[in-house]
Amino acid sequence: MDLTTRYMGLDLKNPLVASASPLNADLGNLKRLEDVGTAAVVLPSLFEEQIEANVARYDHLTGVNTESSPEAQSYFPAPAEYKVGPRRYLDLVRRASRSLDIPVIASLNGTTDHGWISYAKSIEEAGAAGLELNIYFIPADLSLTGHDVEQRYLDILKSVRAMVSIPVAVKLSPYFSAVGSVALALERAGADALVLFNRFYEPDLDIARLEVLTDLKLSQPDEIRLPLLWLAVLSGRVKVSLAATTGVTSADEVVKYLLAGADVVMTTSALLRHGVDYVAVLLAGLTSWLRAREFASVNQMRGIMSRQRAQDPQAFERANYIKILQGYGGG
Repeated sequence: MDLTTRYMGLDLKNPLVASASPLNADLGNLKRLEDVGTAAVVLPSLFEEQIEANVARYDHLTGVNTESSPEAQSYFPAPAEYKVGPRRYLDLVRRASRSLDIPVIASLNGTTDHGWISYAKSIEEAGAAGLELNIYFIPADLSLTGHDVEQRYLDILKSVRAMVSIPVAVKLSPYFSAVGSVALALERAGADALVLFNRFYEPDLDIARLEVLTDLKLSQPDEIRLPLLWLAVLSGRVKVSLAATTGVTSADEVVKYLLAGADVVMTTSALLRHGVDYVAVLLAGLTSWLRAREFASVNQMRGIMSRQRAQDPQAFERANYIKILQGYGGG
């Protein structure tokens, strides 16, 4: 059985990727993920706020007492020599890249195209095989237009692309007014892959204490439907690789995402629920499904239920909407 696939220019032994999570901050977990069959790992994100906080801390330290003693400047290394920022993250990238035979993909999380983007180069130099841009941005500024939001994604990607030669993926929000147009624009701007979709962690309200709750809810299988729709729409119509994420709890979701056209399937919630060894269960389920239907490879079944290859492409559009509403029987 040939499970190999290609994602963002990287040759992978199968389509299962461990997406960014706290599990992946531990080298022991990363090694175990490789041992049980994971094809690639995405490290937890390095956040723009972390980098800015460390830069501010350095600026504060170098400014202390410098007016009263100019020689104090010599006590600190020059900014170019001082590795400002979370050195531990770069160390994790370095150690993971040296210890694992599977690709290690780093992750940068931010909302602007400011100085934090320079860390993309440091991440490349630390040995990352690729970089995922997690642009977690909620446009709460009411003056921002849809074009402004889209342009922000493009500006960040272009800034990073100008700094690194490793493959770059962009983790997309599902809330653009025209996801397909944004996908094509990111492709033209140099993206090697798109990850569908960024799962926003919406707050809840405690009505007794009148507090905002920020608890984490792991994804559920029914959340697969939105990324499944857009994977099916984009498959075969964009040149970039497509990664599916959200809602993977069993091999069924892995199969569905691949049928829709995903090149890889990423999961975090399933591993947090069941542990890193659960990758082997997902792989076994995928292999069993392929054998039962006499598919010789993942490539053979990928995208056969996408919009481009569907007998009725409108099944992914308005016709499907009407059919679902009219076919609901209640209960």
